[in-house]
Amino acid sequence: MCNHCVIETVKQNMLSRRSLFKGMAFAGAATATGGIAKPVLAQQSPSKVVDLTHAYDGSFPTFDGNPGIEYEWAVEFEGNGYQLHKLTIFEHTGTHIDAPFHFSADGKSVDQIEPQQLVAPLAIIDITDRAKEDANAMVEAADVEAWISANGEFPRGAVVALRSGWAKKVTDPSFRNDGEGKFAFPGFGKSATDLLATLDVAAIGVDTLSLDPGNSADFAVHNSWLPGGRYGIECLNNLEELPVTGATIMVGAPKHKRGTGGPARVLALV
Repeated sequence: MCNHCVIETVKQNMLSRRSLFKGMAFAGAATATGGIAKPVLAQQSPSKVVDLTHAYDGSFPTFDGNPGIEYEWAVEFEGNGYQLHKLTIFEHTGTHIDAPFHFSADGKSVDQIEPQQLVAPLAIIDITDRAKEDANAMVEAADVEAWISANGEFPRGAVVALRSGWAKKVTDPSFRNDGEGKFAFPGFGKSATDLLATLDVAAIGVDTLSLDPGNSADFAVHNSWLPGGRYGIECLNNLEELPVTGATIMVGAPKHKRGTGGPARVLALV
């Protein structure tokens, strides 16, 4: 089936389901909140917190191969009684956010991402088995459709994450390159993100170095997803500890003005 056909089929199915439940769901929420519907966490009483963030320093893999963070003592403890570093940080390093401004001339900067988009239901699409056979494996529209068939529609404002098992490679050169020194890591295919863009998804995330797969020649996902006003999260960790649905993600995005993104502390409640 063509990608356009898949997208249209999923949209029609979701619209029919939403038309059935929308009235009841809104009425219930409005009653509980005095007439104003409010977002609901995936788990009202989470039992644990999972850290989805890599600890990092200057040795953490980066896209351009240069250190993403450098330390310099600004004040040392000896003689002062306290200490602090001067940090030089590139925005897109470690577990970090890609804001719309990263791939558009006038998109939202990282400080302009709405708070309600940073606390969201988390949905995980697992391609671990495929990634073992193909370092540049992609989530495609068919994977999105299969997830919906198995789990129901994505919650409104969800973050959809690719789980490939790649985070376990982070201390090995294969996290970034293949044996020939070429970029090689899983990512989203444009057919998947074109579909997700029609389904009220706030963001996508990956446990790899980039939203696009390593062998991408045109950054098709970056160039279409981010300018649409949505954001991305790269280099997620510990997705293996989470169910494919039911967790809530909390994205501690930085808030420096005019930022194209930046390192983030990302947590999941489950």
